Amino acid sequence: MGGGGGGGDGEPEFQIAPMIDVLLVLLIFFMSITSAQVLSIDKEIQLPVAKDAKKKEKDVQNEANINVRWTNGKATILFENSSYDVVEPLVEKLRARHDANAKYRAVIRGDKRLPAIEIQRVMSVIAQAGIDDISFSALNKE
Repeated sequence: MGGGGGGGDGEPEFQIAPMIDVLLVLLIFFMSITSAQVLSIDKEIQLPVAKDAKKKEKDVQNEANINVRWTNGKATILFENSSYDVVEPLVEKLRARHDANAKYRAVIRGDKRLPAIEIQRVMSVIAQAGIDDISFSALNKE
């Protein structure tokens, strides 16, 4: 009588093990593709609020996330887990990325407590690297 699966009453069994395998593979996949972007976000930065802010594009390979932290009355520039007090090495690193990829752009994640002159300084660093596509990260609500 009957073939594949289950008891003698003819009803098929529900196989849960393959479903769990698929869910674990999906979980690992989503964790791996988001980890690089999550690592580039500095939790200490309080982003400014811009009620008309637009949603970010999802092209992570073509952008530099530059965090500018304001602590104890001093601005600190962070890029790829490195702090830059002297900006020349940062300019060279950004220039190399831009030379390798003409669509490379910069996203400035500046603390809302930063003076405007510090944002201007970071924009100058990005311009020295030859990058002319600059965006600012902001929240659209508190």
